[in-house]
Amino acid sequence: MIFRWFIFFLVIISFNWYSSLAVKTITKNPWIYYAYLLVNLLIILNFTVQISLKNFSTYFFYSLGLVLVSIAFQISVIVFLFMEDFIRFPVWVYRIFGNGIDNSLSYIPSRRLFISQLSILLASIPASALFLGMLKGKYNYKVIKHQLSFKRLPKDFNGFKIVHISDFHCGSFDNKEKLSHGIDLINKQKPDIILFTGDMVNNIADEILPWKELISSLNAPHGKYAVLGNHDYGDYKAWDSDDDKVNNLKKLIDLQKEMGFLVLKNTVEKIKINQSTIDLIGVENWGSGFKQKGDLDKALLNTNSNDFKILMSHDPTHWKEKVLTHNQHIDLTLSGHTHGMQFGIEIPGIIKWSPAKYRYKHWAGIYQELGKIINVNRGFGFLAYPGRVGIYPEITLITLQNKESSKFV
Repeated sequence: MIFRWFIFFLVIISFNWYSSLAVKTITKNPWIYYAYLLVNLLIILNFTVQISLKNFSTYFFYSLGLVLVSIAFQISVIVFLFMEDFIRFPVWVYRIFGNGIDNSLSYIPSRRLFISQLSILLASIPASALFLGMLKGKYNYKVIKHQLSFKRLPKDFNGFKIVHISDFHCGSFDNKEKLSHGIDLINKQKPDIILFTGDMVNNIADEILPWKELISSLNAPHGKYAVLGNHDYGDYKAWDSDDDKVNNLKKLIDLQKEMGFLVLKNTVEKIKINQSTIDLIGVENWGSGFKQKGDLDKALLNTNSNDFKILMSHDPTHWKEKVLTHNQHIDLTLSGHTHGMQFGIEIPGIIKWSPAKYRYKHWAGIYQELGKIINVNRGFGFLAYPGRVGIYPEITLITLQNKESSKFV
């Protein structure tokens, strides 16, 4: 462990020193250079102290955010400096062996100055984006609307409105006024039903308590339903005993019940309008590389193969690996989990990119295969990095359409 920390600090100090060369090149004032070194080292030192104290509070997440801002800036600068030094090195070798030893490493100083200025200017873009993402992006709620048409949907459910939300991560919230705006925005959609697809907390059930009243104000005439996500089980916390962990999960489910949510654990609920019903299925977390407690077969026991089915399953890899190939036709699956990595670029109809795509085939939005549809919600909250850049917190409004009654496909 000590060796790992030694390597970590060695890398950080190396990054700090190398990137500082650009600052040193463009300024005549040595205090600016020393201030740059000091600020970056203090950011890393503060984060290290938070980890050693196991202080995983809101302050910890902001400390992590500043580390990411610092590292993003340094790496961006280093890329440009390295390319310049890569060109300078053979010239320097030639000057030594071709013209005698020359201790001067200067090579076209004006170009070095230009490269340093350019590197700092361009490095400021991702660093500023990450910083602004912490200030504004994490509460920049977006309502994304989909109208989905199905042959099997009962006509009584034509126009039925679902608000799909996911990944609150209550332990990360830090602004009641802005969270209230997000909750109001959900209610303004006037949904018929609200479906929450997991990760209510980061680890501990008590994270809900400061926000319980707000979340309780969510309202839909056909009810509010939830499933468990990988974070809800408390697997990422060191518990004093197994009983403490079990009781934490029980408390989490009880608190959700008190807020009006029915948590579905490998079970099905019948949603009824007039004489028509649809099956709402909820499974526990099942994810590739994560906890796999979801039991789809068990959840489907009390369903009819001809009924329209909506599945709530936290991790979208469940859809890819289990749902698509299942002999029961599940019309619509709702998932979350990916957060869209809280970073990316989205311009509707032009580009949709996030690093999440390299881990998850289905990482945000609507996907359709084999006549089955999944919506992957980008998440309502945030985790670790206390911000969002380009991929903003999402409230999904899905309007169901009977294919015979609708022009939508």
